[in-house]
Formats: sequence, structure tokens, C-alpha cells
Amino acid sequence: MSQSLADSELSPPGTTPAETGPGPTRVLVAIALAAVMLPISVTGPGVALADMSGALHASAASTQWVLNAYNVAFTAFMLAAGSAADLFGRRRLFLSGTAVFALASLVAGTAPTILLVDLARFVQGMGAAAVLTSGSALLAHTFGGAARARAFGIFGASIGFGLAMGPFVSGLLVGVASWHAVFLVNVLLGAVVLVLARPLPESKNPAARRIDLPGVVTFTLALMLLALGFVEGPSQGWGGVVTLGSFAGAALFLALFVVVELRVAEPMFDLSLLRRPTFVAIIWQPVSIVFAFAALLVYLPPYFQGAGGAGSTMSGAMLLPLTLPVFVLPLFTGTLVRLLSVRMLLAVGPAVLAVALLLMTFTDPVSSRTGLFAALLLAGVGIGLAFGVMDNAAVSVVPAERSGMASGMFNTLRVAGETIGVACVGGLLLTSTRQQLAAGDGAMADDVVQGRLGSVRADGGQDLVDRAVQGLQHGWSVVYVVLACVALAGAIAIFTMVRDRDLDPATAQEA
Repeated sequence: MSQSLADSELSPPGTTPAETGPGPTRVLVAIALAAVMLPISVTGPGVALADMSGALHASAASTQWVLNAYNVAFTAFMLAAGSAADLFGRRRLFLSGTAVFALASLVAGTAPTILLVDLARFVQGMGAAAVLTSGSALLAHTFGGAARARAFGIFGASIGFGLAMGPFVSGLLVGVASWHAVFLVNVLLGAVVLVLARPLPESKNPAARRIDLPGVVTFTLALMLLALGFVEGPSQGWGGVVTLGSFAGAALFLALFVVVELRVAEPMFDLSLLRRPTFVAIIWQPVSIVFAFAALLVYLPPYFQGAGGAGSTMSGAMLLPLTLPVFVLPLFTGTLVRLLSVRMLLAVGPAVLAVALLLMTFTDPVSSRTGLFAALLLAGVGIGLAFGVMDNAAVSVVPAERSGMASGMFNTLRVAGETIGVACVGGLLLTSTRQQLAAGDGAMADDVVQGRLGSVRADGGQDLVDRAVQGLQHGWSVVYVVLACVALAGAIAIFTMVRDRDLDPATAQEA
């Protein structure tokens, strides 16, 4: 870490180096380490699902909640955590969130039942929301000018590194130790962050008054019920009472959320921004990207381990063609924008992703592994092209005084897209696989989707394994096509709704 981010480049006007406690470099190190820790907790557990579900004798639905519980809590509490940081203190919330995250990781890593793992993951997601929002606020308070841009560049690169290396690192941990290590490593990282962050200076927003609790409650319930519907659909039936009731409840609470946000004095979502077609297209675009990205990161490792016969370490390494471009390409955003417009990069990204997903329907991790890697690399390029410009586009399309609200809406919808994508794809993959297999083979479908082919082989030998793998490959073909359609819809929305002049901050300021 360069000394150029030293005490002379401090942030807030009127703040002296002595007033900022241990100095900005320590702030940056603590928050950058936390920024690596959080995305690993999103992408890493996917590698451990096969071992975890077997050890805890868990069903496919309960195992999916290891992922969904974290994502739902992370999404639902993100905006509330931002308000809490302004109200109660950013350092205080950062420390509290890190402590909650580490303790929940300890519980998840030592839990004897899948239910306890799921509950711990929900609490872990709440802590992650507090860490992310308060951490970025601390950076903004500590750094100013060019130093702030560099600090946030390091912050973004840390998140990208966590996303890119999460499956690989988790695969190593599972291979060397066990699935427990994927969660327990966060206890160690959390302890280091707490030591670094404890002396940091406190800051608050004097104008902050209260948290939009009705908005938090209605949004959280809507998201949880939506995820519940997708998770329970394969086992309960898509026309069953539980599934339809979950979707109906999600729609009801989403409608209540809109009513609350229209009436509350300080809403989490400024719905008036949705009158801008360019803004609507841009906040939809990350959903079209991460819907596929998160699902691939989560469900491909068990596919590689089961149908592909890869170990946990290899299954994580096999995702590197997908993840490395997402980390590398945003570093060249400036050059890419000069070659293509922001609008073109926003549109080309999901279009390339859609093409890659369609190509993946002709591949599998056994007979066409090279083609699969090439398609994954192309998908990573599409995602990386979009990741480099979409955050800035979201705040450039609105006046400067509303950029914070726009950023909050954008990031909440991005994480919501991850949550819904993981839940939806998990249900779709299980349903498609079951439909391809003979009636009554629901248990076998559960095992093959989770990468547990050993139990299938014990029940019926290699012939049954081959049939199960064929069913899974059919399920993945359906998933690839659906994800390609979602990505293509995002590309079309950008092409048809976004205007180049709307992406100019000066133009937005006049709007």
C-alpha cells in the first residue's frame, strides 16, 4: 500500500492529521481487508455445499438457504445499515458489524445442523451489510480529492479480488481442511479487522434523524418470501399452496413497501427517480448481469464436483476463467471508455454474457471442458466490461445532491438481483433436472444437483450415475438459456432506453 495515501491527503476540510487518530492508511487497510472478506462469504460457500450437505444430511432446499439467508439479509439491511451508520456513528457500526459477522461465521463453521448454519448465515448477512455501508462511509469521511478516488479504487479492487478468488480460496480450504474452514477463516479475518479498526476516528451525520423501519420490514419480508417461493417450488410444486402463497405474500409486501416509500418523510428509495428512463435501464442492468454471475459462482462448483469429477480445490480453480476478467477489466475502464462510449460498454457487457451463456449449452465439464472454459472466459469478459462503468453511470444520471440515494438504490437492486438469481436458478435447476429423470427420482435429483454422486452410485451403479448426470446437464441447458434471456433483456433495455447525454453529470444536474 503506497505512502501516497498518507496523512497529507486527508479528507474532510478543517480536519487535521492529529484529529483523525491513527491515520488514513490504517483506515484503508482495515476497510480493504473487510472488503475482501465480504464477497468471499458470497461466492466461497458454493464450493463447500457438496461436502456440507453430505455431512449434515441436508436436503437441496435447506442447503440453498445457506446461500439465500446470507443474500437476503445482506440485501434487505443494506440501506438501513447506511442510515444507522449516519445516525449512531460509522466507526461504531463498522466495529459492531464486523463482530457480528465474525461471531456468526464461528457459529456457521461449528454448527451441527443445517438449520443452525442457515440461521447463522442470516445474521452474518446482517453484519456484512453493516460492514460494507459503514466502511464506505468511513472512506468518504477520511479521504478527499485525488486520495479519495485512489482509496475507493483500492476498495473496489478488494471487492473484485474477493469475488474472483473466493471460489478458489474456498476450494483450497475445503481440500486442505473441511467445509468448516470456509466459515472459520472469516473469524480470523474479522479479528484482524477489529484490531485494525478499533482506534479509528468516529464520525456521524448531524442531520440524520431516524431509520425507515417500515420500509426495512416490508422490503425484507418481500425478499424473503420471494426467495422462499423459488426454493420450495421444486419440492412443494410450483402450483402448491406454499409456493403460490410465498409469491403472493412477496407481491403484497412489495406493494406495501411502495406505499410506505411514497408516504415516509425520509424514504430508503426515492421512487421519483424511476421517472427517468435512463435511470430505470441502468438500475436494471446490474440485475441482468449479477442474476447470472452469482448463480454461476454458486451452482457451478457442485456441478464440476459431481458431473465433472473435480475435487473441491479444482472446482474452485475451474471458475477462474469466469472470475479473473471481472477483477482485471475494471482496472482499464478509462481506456475502454475512450474506445467505446459508456452506453456502449453498458450494453455490450450483457450482450456478450448472453452469447457466452448460449455457447455454454453446447458444453459440459466432462467431454467439452475446453469449450466450457472458453465460454466462461467470454462470460467473464462481458461481466467485467459492465462492472467497470455501471456504478459511475448510476450516479451520473441524477443530480449530484441525489447521487447518494441513486447509489443506494443501485447497490440494493444489484444485491437483490444476486439474491433472486441464486434462489431462482436453484429452483429452476432442480425442477429441470427432476423433469428429465424418471418420476420418483426426486431424491436422486437432489443428490446430483448438490454434487453427491457417491450416494447415487451406491443405489444403482454407474448406469444410474450416467442417467443422473444427463438429467443434470439438461437442467443446466435450461438454466443457461433462461440466464441468456435475462442478460439479453438488459442489453436491449440499455440500447433502447439510455441516451448518451443523460450520462453526463452536468446534464443530470440541469434535469
